Amino acid sequence: MTRRKYNVGKWLPSDQEFENDWVKKIYKEAQTEENQHLLPPVQSLKDLIESDRYIWNLFQMMFDEIPVKDVDTPAGTPQIRDYHQLLLVLNRIIQRAPEFNKTGLVGTPINAVLDYPMGTKAGYVLFNNPKVNKIFKSILDYWGHYLQSDASAYVLNTTDKGWLNPYALSEMAKEADGNNFMDLFECRNDKVDEKLGFRSWDDFFTRVFKPGVRPVIDEDDQDVIANACESAPFRIARNVPLKAKFWIKGQPYSLLDLLHNDPWTSKFEGGTLYQAFLSALSYHRWNSPVSGTVVKAYNLYGSYYGEAYNQGFANPSGADPVAANDSQAFLTSTATRGVIFIRSDNPKIGLMCFVAVGMGDVSNNEITVRVGQHVNKGDQLGMFHFGGSTHVLLFRPEVKVDFDLHGQTPGIDSSNIKVKDVIARVE
Repeated sequence: MTRRKYNVGKWLPSDQEFENDWVKKIYKEAQTEENQHLLPPVQSLKDLIESDRYIWNLFQMMFDEIPVKDVDTPAGTPQIRDYHQLLLVLNRIIQRAPEFNKTGLVGTPINAVLDYPMGTKAGYVLFNNPKVNKIFKSILDYWGHYLQSDASAYVLNTTDKGWLNPYALSEMAKEADGNNFMDLFECRNDKVDEKLGFRSWDDFFTRVFKPGVRPVIDEDDQDVIANACESAPFRIARNVPLKAKFWIKGQPYSLLDLLHNDPWTSKFEGGTLYQAFLSALSYHRWNSPVSGTVVKAYNLYGSYYGEAYNQGFANPSGADPVAANDSQAFLTSTATRGVIFIRSDNPKIGLMCFVAVGMGDVSNNEITVRVGQHVNKGDQLGMFHFGGSTHVLLFRPEVKVDFDLHGQTPGIDSSNIKVKDVIARVE
């Protein structure tokens, strides 16, 4: 299979050998004596597996179904071979912060460990199981609390594995279409604080641009829709159906599943959907695409490590080399999501919807606006806390939307469009 220079979003390494070596290293560290005591959420997963025969069988089948021919390791076998090993690895991961590596970034370590299992038939069933996802949420919540603590700031340094080394800072500046990280983002640049003033990994991950770096383009033109995230266009869909088989190969959008049967779902039947994805090195806050009033906002808790069945080992062309990038349309109906309805001040737009979709180690889509609040185009709506992510804009069928993708064709190889820049215009 021809691989891209970097896996999309740079969440997982482009070099499969590097990823295998990384998993081997993590597993070796996980076998140490001090890691044998399972943390409470990992112990809960162990208890579930061993008390529920159906879940136990799915875990066994999942590892057995990984094709040996698809596993590029010296031994020709999966790095993680059973749930006992997986528990130890999870236990180790959620006590550490992700490290930077310029030859093979592993920004979503749990996703890297589950990359192969996610692609199996049993994995498809397992990672869409409510019992399993409830416990994975508790595991990710535990890790999220750690990543928001001072203890996680140890990866914010200038070593080769630190996120603030010159190469990393240069790459993040390039991703933001700039030359100097310190000129782009709010941080200390007096060289007194090696961590540049960031208090934790999460504080660094949710960093903000300096005032004026990302102005709202055509701020006063209410017919112009702003890009809600620093993101790359993935897909545009028109005449979106109310209900569709979102699990089939083409991954059609299903509004009832996307909005989890929200009473307002039918308002968008036959409407327009725009989806875009974020990079590991990007700005991770959401900004309002229009000026208007927040009329509804809530979180939906879904799957954390699911991917479309036909993008796994069932795919005749081969499994998605970096699950679940190729499953982003599917994930709009299954993954954890933050949903915000906005009634635009512009009657040509009226009610529209922004959906933040967490994927690959995301445990928290934080909504920072409240119902009844008026937001101006470009104002913050919320943020992703660590991990891969994608987002959706929904427009009703009577809204005539003309998209401006800045010369790009939407797809998995597209590039970021700046947040608050023009993404569309209504007629």
